[in-house]
Amino acid sequence: MEYVTRIVIIGGGPGGYEAALVAAQLGAEVTVVDCDGLGGASVLTDCVPSKTLIATAEVMTNFDSSYEELGIRVEDTTHDPDDPARVVGVDLGKVNRRVKRLALAQSHDITASVTRAGVRVMRGRARLEPGQATDGSRRITVTAADSTSQELTADAVLVATGGHPREIPDALPDGERILNWTQVYDLEELPEELIVVGSGVTGAEFAGAYQALGSQVTLVSSRDRVLPGEDPDAAAVLEDVFRRRGMNVMSRSRAQSAKRVGDRVEVTLQDGRTITGSHCLVAVGAIPNTADMGLEEAGVTLKDSGHIRTDKVSRTSAPGVYAAGDCTGVFALASVAAMQGRIAMYHFLGDAVAPLNLRAVSANVFTDPEIATVGYSQADVDNGKIDARVVKLPLLRNPRAKMQGIRDGFVKLFCRPGTGIVVGGVVVAPRASELIHPISIAVDNNLTVEQIANAFTVYPSLTGSIAEVARQLHTRKTAE
Repeated sequence: MEYVTRIVIIGGGPGGYEAALVAAQLGAEVTVVDCDGLGGASVLTDCVPSKTLIATAEVMTNFDSSYEELGIRVEDTTHDPDDPARVVGVDLGKVNRRVKRLALAQSHDITASVTRAGVRVMRGRARLEPGQATDGSRRITVTAADSTSQELTADAVLVATGGHPREIPDALPDGERILNWTQVYDLEELPEELIVVGSGVTGAEFAGAYQALGSQVTLVSSRDRVLPGEDPDAAAVLEDVFRRRGMNVMSRSRAQSAKRVGDRVEVTLQDGRTITGSHCLVAVGAIPNTADMGLEEAGVTLKDSGHIRTDKVSRTSAPGVYAAGDCTGVFALASVAAMQGRIAMYHFLGDAVAPLNLRAVSANVFTDPEIATVGYSQADVDNGKIDARVVKLPLLRNPRAKMQGIRDGFVKLFCRPGTGIVVGGVVVAPRASELIHPISIAVDNNLTVEQIANAFTVYPSLTGSIAEVARQLHTRKTAE
């Protein structure tokens, strides 16, 4: 009788379900243990819901800009020229019901795909037991919601348990007025005045979305600018857009506490100032879901932050135990989690595998405009980490952008001097998430600016700016 390799995957997010599909295709016996539903936080409470909400906000922004810039006329029935009503409004309760419906549908689709592949799905919480059996296998105890438990045996374990919102001790969410990013989808009415604490990717995305939906937003940033981890030119464009649209951006302002005062929320800053609003959204990062799983007892090394330490093929310090996704702290992106999970299964099951290459990862901030990046960054160039030539071209010069009324944004490319090999790029534009792909291909395949410049682009198109930047870099390289 032929032996079948047993794989247990703890966590049903992108790292988990993508790994399950790969392992099943390679002939393994696969069990996925998850306590909430396949897709994980990415599908149920984070990426899919937030981007669905942002899609509605995007429509609102497009309409508002088109109304003035493109000459679109809609009758205003207020008949008061001094106090015109906003022509388009939003039913947040309906929006949020759609958000939840789409998230559940996506989770069900993933479950169907995984089960069709022959994967067993178990609902419950898993814990690794210490030590290995004489054959090298691992034991996992799964506890269901009714407290019944079952023991599984696996030749390899993949931990893909994700993370949960970080909290400020004196600003704990109540799910009604003080919220984390998983709770906003229970709102039935649009917050009149929303205070967003945290100006990283999550905070900036929600701040921009609710501003577009009609809330008056105050964004509290402890740093000098919004999106401190992103390209500084891109962050400057976004902050300018935020302020121009009426957002109150408070830089160098760290929140200390938030409390309810009647039907209001009062946020106190560390310097003693207070601000008030109808609601407060706390978006100050995430904590990995690695506690109470027996990881360290099983030989898995954790970082001080609680993240699991892994190598470039997703191995942990414990033999036969791999990890993927946000619980590793590598890159909090669904695409990276999925790649880590696939790499883990390819590696353990003996298939051809390439180590994780973070320089080829494309990322996107779903604000308006979007900010997409890939490869080396401006900070890498400024810090001397890589010697590169840089050219930035504003979208104002692009004919398609002019036609669409796009005023904000740019395309920036980084290339190696001498060879002209493209090593990175930044796009700030509507749907930058789509425009970054040709630059990602260039970075991943070591293409040169000459090759990009010589490729045909549609006229007029926003991608024409990518070719134009490449031509300028190629001209500089030739002149040198």
